[in-house]
Amino acid sequence: MYGLTQLGVIHTLISLVAVAAGVIAFIRDRGIEPANTVGKVYIATTVLTCLTGFGIFAHGGFGKPHALGIITLLTLGLAWWAGQGRFGARSAAVAVCAYSITFLFHMIPAITETSTRLPLGHPLLADAEAPELKAATGVLLLLYLAGVTLQLRRLRRVRGVATAAASA
Repeated sequence: MYGLTQLGVIHTLISLVAVAAGVIAFIRDRGIEPANTVGKVYIATTVLTCLTGFGIFAHGGFGKPHALGIITLLTLGLAWWAGQGRFGARSAAVAVCAYSITFLFHMIPAITETSTRLPLGHPLLADAEAPELKAATGVLLLLYLAGVTLQLRRLRRVRGVATAAASA
């Protein structure tokens, strides 16, 4: 199926659930909230996406996708750690940035795999090194930066309101 192994199909389906949960979280909650159901689904399916990805060796061995899986898991760990208040006053900001960048980490292989596999028989791009993918990754990075900036502004506003209410 689309040149995927059985594990590849499972991995893809899990990653689609993670991406859908991420999109819902950003639209509904304006970010990934690990305390609510959508956030928990996002985190769990992101972990499962990484773990299933470690068993896929489409290019012969350990490669960039595996490294991205490790980085994603470490970033989720950082986000969780920040959520425990380990960074003091900056903890919430670190968590917001870390959870959000894991979504970017989903999107990089999503556009790469989609554009190099579809449409069947005549993919949009020849391979993962195509300059168009580098440009698309740059656009995704800019979208991440814009999105995380909005989240941090919102966090600052919410904190300002909470601080004002506490001092009143």
